[in-house]
Amino acid sequence: MKQAQDTITVGTRGQGLHEVTAEIADWVSRQDIGTGLLTVFCRHTSASLTIQENADADVRRDLEAFFKRLVKEDPSLYRHTTEGPDDMPAHIRSALTDVSLAIPVSGGRLGLGTWQGIYLFEHRTRPQERRLILHLAGD
Repeated sequence: MKQAQDTITVGTRGQGLHEVTAEIADWVSRQDIGTGLLTVFCRHTSASLTIQENADADVRRDLEAFFKRLVKEDPSLYRHTTEGPDDMPAHIRSALTDVSLAIPVSGGRLGLGTWQGIYLFEHRTRPQERRLILHLAGD
């Protein structure tokens, strides 16, 4: 069994789904592992990861709007407000989604479906630099 690991940095423009599929797929293709399992881990508590449709931008817009309705950015609702009105809602949104993904690798490529993309889901309103750890194990 072989293993490879790296960290990528993703700059965000603020809240929203930021696709990282191409960068991750490029990294996987450079590893000498044809079959295995890729773990993508987000090292933050106010951002998360998801696999979603990457063909129709309305899917992303609808998801972003849904999370804004579901978790309000109203400081009167939370005790933790020292980092701004978007911080505690960001932690809740992150808890409702995932901070790690497991994706099969076959033929040296991500085993994603036709319309699937990997997204960093930024929950803070200001631009951020997020770090994702990529770990690939296989043969």
